[in-house]
Amino acid sequence: MGFTVAITGRPNVGKSTFFNRLLEQRKAIVDDISGVTRDRQYGISDWNGKSFNVVDTGGFVPDSEDVFEKEIRKQVVIAVEEADAVIFIVDAATGITDLDDAMAKVLRKSSKPVYLVVNKVDNNDRMLQATEFYSMGFENIFFISSISGSGTGELLDAIAEAIPEAASDAVKREAELPKFAIIGQPNVGKSSLLNALIGEERTIVSDIPGTTRDTIHTHYNLFQKEFILIDTAGIRRKSKVHEDLEFYSVIRAIKAVDEADVCLLVLDAEKGITAQDLSIFSLAVKKGKGVVLLVNKWDLVKKETNTARDYEKELKSRLAPFSDIPILFISVKEKTRIFKAIELALEVYENRSRKIPTSKLNEVMQKAVEAYHPPMVRGNLIKIKYITQLPTLVPSFAFFSNYPDDIKRPYQQYLENQLRKHFNFKGVPVRIFFRKK
Repeated sequence: MGFTVAITGRPNVGKSTFFNRLLEQRKAIVDDISGVTRDRQYGISDWNGKSFNVVDTGGFVPDSEDVFEKEIRKQVVIAVEEADAVIFIVDAATGITDLDDAMAKVLRKSSKPVYLVVNKVDNNDRMLQATEFYSMGFENIFFISSISGSGTGELLDAIAEAIPEAASDAVKREAELPKFAIIGQPNVGKSSLLNALIGEERTIVSDIPGTTRDTIHTHYNLFQKEFILIDTAGIRRKSKVHEDLEFYSVIRAIKAVDEADVCLLVLDAEKGITAQDLSIFSLAVKKGKGVVLLVNKWDLVKKETNTARDYEKELKSRLAPFSDIPILFISVKEKTRIFKAIELALEVYENRSRKIPTSKLNEVMQKAVEAYHPPMVRGNLIKIKYITQLPTLVPSFAFFSNYPDDIKRPYQQYLENQLRKHFNFKGVPVRIFFRKK
């Protein structure tokens, strides 16, 4: 496993701004509402040739009855347990507060190295005030301004020095593992699915819809299978996006699809597939991602002999023309068939990276062309002379022809169906191009 650094501190000390600085991107949601970062956020930072994971934790608030603050407290403890080092951020403008003291107590118990980072040190007066933080008794103390970035270099130098070479390589290796994103609408059971798979409370699940606000990366290594699971914030309809937060969540979901190789699209069995689900589906297909459909809450559906078969048929008609997709009926609550979902995702991942030898491709597909010729255009016979697979991430095929522009959509669909019939591309979008010989 790589080297992981957790960023902790009470709300509004600038954890997310600092996190963004490390990742140089808007990964955490930054907003002025206290406690907006509701979940741990993962990213990878590189410094002086060393790579390490960065985790941004929610604000740490002891002794509060607020549902999120309780959960955030759990999150911090998990982050501290998981991390190899902890960055503890305090605010020079407000000085040491009771919350900082409470946090420091937790961290002093930890055997991990703690870097005390005094943020918002923007001028000399602040620098003088900031010296009071020495009294907290942490050995490694750094004065920074995460908005301007001053002082972050020294901190990163210290962290990079603490990272063993081997750990840095592990972070890089992780980047090569298959990545599966769990996507779908709010409240279909995405976070519960993730938790059921890992057996840990990873994301905050509460009854308020849309509470999972960020994508969370979880390294999964069980049953000889190794991959990264990306859990996304609920994607919701644009019209409902009132707060900027939700706007970020939509972008985040799109980004999760970007990062993934295979998307596990979770549907609610009772609601069926909605327009929103279809737009998420077509987004994944446009981006050339593998797709597995998981129909959750199947335990709640009244069943007769052919319920599943009819349901599947109805789903496929809605997904047409691309209906060559694995569909699995699951119940996260009863843990029915959830591990089968991972097996399917791994199969789709294999299918997406399938390369077919040119000789085999031509032998099979020329027969298909013989069996059903493209229709004539302006009295001309259309010939397809040669087929090759292109060196792309998504399975793509070039058909060389004397009149490439005259081959119509239905024939293209026929060729795609033939490819699917003879070679296993289940769950994977296939691209077909016609080129001039």
